[in-house]
Amino acid sequence: MSKLSGTKKKIYEAALKLFAEKGYKATTVREIAKVVGIQQSAIYNHFKNKEAILDEIIDNLSNSHLINLFEDKEPKDIYKKGKSLLKQVSNMFKLISYDTKTDLLFRFMMQELFNNERLRIFYNEEFYQKNVKKLSIVFFMMMQDEMIESMDPLVLANEFFSPLFFYQLQIVRLKADNKSTAVAATLFEKHTDFFWDRIKINNERKEQLFT
Repeated sequence: MSKLSGTKKKIYEAALKLFAEKGYKATTVREIAKVVGIQQSAIYNHFKNKEAILDEIIDNLSNSHLINLFEDKEPKDIYKKGKSLLKQVSNMFKLISYDTKTDLLFRFMMQELFNNERLRIFYNEEFYQKNVKKLSIVFFMMMQDEMIESMDPLVLANEFFSPLFFYQLQIVRLKADNKSTAVAATLFEKHTDFFWDRIKINNERKEQLFT
């Protein structure tokens, strides 16, 4: 999150919570002010309008682990990690599900994805283009280095990410209903083990390749 403090931070946090619960369009500046405990006019001392608060949220999204799953590292610098890299990404999805601030950003993103064209464009460019395509390059390099079986790397990247989103949504839903998330939390690591076991080249396969 960008460095906010004082009343501006309270406005931001109140707005994010309301946007995540009710949606951006359904939330009024008056409601945000009421939650913060200030006059509606006082909000404009910190944000030009409601859209400026949205700008701040999207800016924080772009700098969060929701988007920067690989921390801007190049595929050539991380692909040799193999299974441990996939575990790292899976674990990040799990941690996001339990981090209060990031969880609210995720809820907001899911709430607004089909209501806000700007957010859809942002999601496609910032998440899909940067992460799914980067992972497909990582998989391609693993194939070239004979770490995993040869197959369509873009399909493989989508196949790896898709269950993680589902598990994340499950945890958000269970938390919203005050139900236990213990079983769902174990699925992230199990998914990585299951996925890697089915794409890796085993020793017998390697011997066949070199004979």
